[in-house]
Amino acid sequence: MSISKTKNKISSIFNLPFFTNKKYILSIWVIITIISSIKQFIIGNYNNYKIFKGVFYHTIDELNLYDVYPSEYFDHNHYGPVFSLLIAPFAVLPDAFGLVFWNIFNVSVLLFAILQLPLKSQQVNALLWICLNEFITTILGVQFNPIMTAIIILSYVYISKQKDFWAAFFIVLGVFVKLYGIVGLAFFFFSKNKLKFIGSLFFWGLVLFALPMLISSPQYVVQSYQDWYERLILKNNENTGLNSYQDICLMGIVRRVFQDNSISNIPFLLGGMFLFGLQYIRIKYYQHKTYQLLMLASVLIFTVIFSSGSESPTYIIAFLGVGIWYVIQPKPVSKFKVFLLIFALILTSLSPTDLIPTYLKVNYIRPYALKALPCVIIWFVIVYEILTTKFDTINSKNENVRT
Repeated sequence: MSISKTKNKISSIFNLPFFTNKKYILSIWVIITIISSIKQFIIGNYNNYKIFKGVFYHTIDELNLYDVYPSEYFDHNHYGPVFSLLIAPFAVLPDAFGLVFWNIFNVSVLLFAILQLPLKSQQVNALLWICLNEFITTILGVQFNPIMTAIIILSYVYISKQKDFWAAFFIVLGVFVKLYGIVGLAFFFFSKNKLKFIGSLFFWGLVLFALPMLISSPQYVVQSYQDWYERLILKNNENTGLNSYQDICLMGIVRRVFQDNSISNIPFLLGGMFLFGLQYIRIKYYQHKTYQLLMLASVLIFTVIFSSGSESPTYIIAFLGVGIWYVIQPKPVSKFKVFLLIFALILTSLSPTDLIPTYLKVNYIRPYALKALPCVIIWFVIVYEILTTKFDTINSKNENVRT
């Protein structure tokens, strides 16, 4: 068979409704979520859900949210007091149902956020396929990361839709649950009503700070925030161990390559913040959708590759950024960018799976935090694109976003 016929045959396969019908793709995400949840419950591998559930009951009983409770779960809770209300509807159910419905909630919120993006239908389909395996990794861990990803995306979406009040809600919610939500402030300059946006941040800050008091007490909530701060300081020190399953980030790569966990985050964070800040010099493009989406991709990846708390399931956040970056590329996509996507799919997304030889995972990928490497490279590429692209010529030549 000739090469051209082979390409045509492969192309015809990927044009089947299974790959191109959004309803089928969304159904696959939900079905995988349900099957994965049932599997994890049956084998008893859902410690994170037990931690989440504990936040609710410990808040009611006014117990320290960040103590060790070995009779209930291992590890520590690292979520803020307001998380007690988010998990409440699921925590009151038997674990078999609470776990499944929690994960369905996770996938539903993330899919809702993705569908709000100003992307064409085929771009959304591609994005969902690109990120599917990374989503499976995080959902098997019964993580909060899909919702955290959605919170960041919706912070951007509602600002771009001039719904600053709700954008502020998601930013503050993200901060009060897991701190990562603070990155939503990166979209501040896209707001057309900045005073309303700032006022909304203060409003939601007061509301979400006080809300857990409904099931506890003011003294308890204030003390919990102090305990949370202390726990996060300890966690940051724990993350940087050379054998840690966390610290999968730019700093982690450097620390592990040089086998020196005393290397500080600060120089990397300062350099990263400088480069991130440079992206804002393109002032005249602030309202341009392609520029905004590249900034969203940059924020999603930056959040992970510059955090020592990043672990394998955290990469659903960064990989949504990778996917968004790729699907908005003007056609034809350069071979270099196709290579970067394939590189990320193999080394970032597939590295936790059995498709990658155990020898490579044990001796190279995990010891050197190489899961982060493709995302680090792509982030630098995005920064370069944002600084050099003439966005006002893109859509006239190639309609690559939905305006």
